[in-house]
Amino acid sequence: MNVDRDDHSIPSLDLRKLKVVSALGRGAKGVVFLVQTESGELLALKAILRASIEKNNKANGHSNGSEYRRICFEQQVLRCFQHPLLPKLHGVVVTEKIVGYAIDYCPGRDLNSLRKKQTEKMFSDDPIRFYGAELVLALEYLHSSGIVYRDLKPENILIQENGHLMLVDFDLSTKLSAKTPEIRRIVKSLQKSDHIKKKKFPPFYRCCNSGISPEDSDNQAELGFNSVSQNHTSESDSDAKSNSFVGTEEYVAPEIILGKGHDFAVDWWCLGVVLYEMLYGRTPFRGADRKETFFRILTKSPELVGEKTALRDLIGKLLEKDPTQRISLEEIKGHPFFRRVDWSLILEIQRPPFVPVRPEAEDIEGNKGIEVEAFVQGIFETGEKEKGEENNLEKKNEESTNNGVWGEGLSHPTQADNILIF
Repeated sequence: MNVDRDDHSIPSLDLRKLKVVSALGRGAKGVVFLVQTESGELLALKAILRASIEKNNKANGHSNGSEYRRICFEQQVLRCFQHPLLPKLHGVVVTEKIVGYAIDYCPGRDLNSLRKKQTEKMFSDDPIRFYGAELVLALEYLHSSGIVYRDLKPENILIQENGHLMLVDFDLSTKLSAKTPEIRRIVKSLQKSDHIKKKKFPPFYRCCNSGISPEDSDNQAELGFNSVSQNHTSESDSDAKSNSFVGTEEYVAPEIILGKGHDFAVDWWCLGVVLYEMLYGRTPFRGADRKETFFRILTKSPELVGEKTALRDLIGKLLEKDPTQRISLEEIKGHPFFRRVDWSLILEIQRPPFVPVRPEAEDIEGNKGIEVEAFVQGIFETGEKEKGEENNLEKKNEESTNNGVWGEGLSHPTQADNILIF
């Protein structure tokens, strides 16, 4: 991944020249809109209220602008991606009220929505194998670039127009020393270090204080994109670790809860949770509240109900609580569940399990009633309005659900379900 691109390679976008088609969904930090450029290209625009960022900084005692740095970090990694399963950054937006960026639009919505459309709200082995293999390839690319994703969940896994996956939402990701292909438990003692080089940033970064991951200088290494490069004995014996408490509670790894430092192995735990959810229609450790969920993650084994299969064996190895014993990348790719997978050809499959239908011309005329800045401000500036706006978004998405084309092994959707973007 080339992180030394020219500052001008990512253009600034003018809101006035973007046709707003609809509001796709919202999250804790922003709203995602479907927009169309003057050339007719459809993009997903994530817009974040600047007042909300500054408010969060003050509320969390972050006088150094860490919320802005997190946004900067996400855009910094997005602009460097060169992988078919990861989004391309098409431009940034900076106004007095919002900051944001535009990435590829995925008409197939998210993996959780697709799962819920199945008759029994779960996938069969073949779709799980396809989607699981693509997730492995995406994580392999991120890890080789030194990025720990840390928020793998179905809502962050979107389906592109061609039916292949795309990982989105990197604001919880962090940069550690890059991982290179290796076999676990082969001891390597050589360590290399390089001086960190100062980076220039595109126009958006003028509102940022730093280009490093916002909170992960806690491993005492100034981890920039030309940070210290080290060889490790295994995926979890890394000298560079993060102690940040991040993630989505049902997917968070035990080592994050324990706060003893974590590295790339947390993503393989999350993959195990995602595969479990695809197979059983629920996550493995969910409790009545956060406390019980964390207790289950730390103490309970996943209930792998049913006959012993290669998939259940893989899930069990991914959900190993000790990160030093958790299955590694090479072991995952060589596992019997993926025996029939040609890793060099998986991205070239022409007919994935589900291929969404691209919106028709009449469906993208544009919603003249949506003014991006006012819309985002209306949701995030007044807490009392937040729930109502969320319900409105869900209703709109339910009304505009796109069935798409269903391949063999996937049942036709029985009902629409509400979208969650990030």
